[in-house]
Amino acid sequence: MQKEHRTKPARHLVWLTAFAVPALLVLLALGNWQLDRLAEKEDLIAHVTASIDAPPEAAPGPASWGALENDEEVLALDYRHVSITGSFLQGSAYYFTSLPERSGRYSGPGYMLYSPFQTKDGWSVLVNRGFIPQDVFRHQRSAVEEVPTGSLKLVGLLRRSETPNWTTPEADETNRIWFARDTEHMAKVLGLNPDNLAPYSIDLDAEFTGPEGLPQAGETVVRFKNDHLGYALTWFGLAATLIGVFATYSLSVLRRRP
Repeated sequence: MQKEHRTKPARHLVWLTAFAVPALLVLLALGNWQLDRLAEKEDLIAHVTASIDAPPEAAPGPASWGALENDEEVLALDYRHVSITGSFLQGSAYYFTSLPERSGRYSGPGYMLYSPFQTKDGWSVLVNRGFIPQDVFRHQRSAVEEVPTGSLKLVGLLRRSETPNWTTPEADETNRIWFARDTEHMAKVLGLNPDNLAPYSIDLDAEFTGPEGLPQAGETVVRFKNDHLGYALTWFGLAATLIGVFATYSLSVLRRRP
């Protein structure tokens, strides 16, 4: 009876070991995975910072669009400083947003104003002309929708389109308001030819802000959530806790053995 009683803790130790070793390996793997993600995110931030500060280059035309069907290729071009030459077409679409910080005069809830632009080479792209405060949108919408005329050279940041998820409110097509930067859907509602439409949009630089400060250009939010180091420390902390609990229990079992 006494022998059986003594073997119970030993059996528990065997079962604990069978659980603890795989669990420890999983926790360490998750921690290392987050460190890898951290390195990737830091590379992305460095890439974007360099792209924003670089001199503008010609925006990718139809000959390059086939390669952009790959999400990784579009991601590599995101925030690239580009230029286009051509003229605005009539039409406008609005992306609901809020500016907690501003580089210009206006902030708070409002809309990014998108207008179609036809390049001198014949293809089209949606251009984010800038921010419109909500009260201006309500009372002066027709005025801010007026597009500059004539041939223009525009400079801004290339942005990939967003895909709405299940939490995104449906677009209000009647009022042309979107709650995701779904420029493909915007272009469809505006009647643009999808075969001739760039698979990205362009956010204008601040120098293209409209008369009297509206639309307020240069308000691209360049912010990346980077919690990977915190997540890595959490997983490694759990691994250390598991090691501590296992070591404490194992020592108590070994001390009880004759």
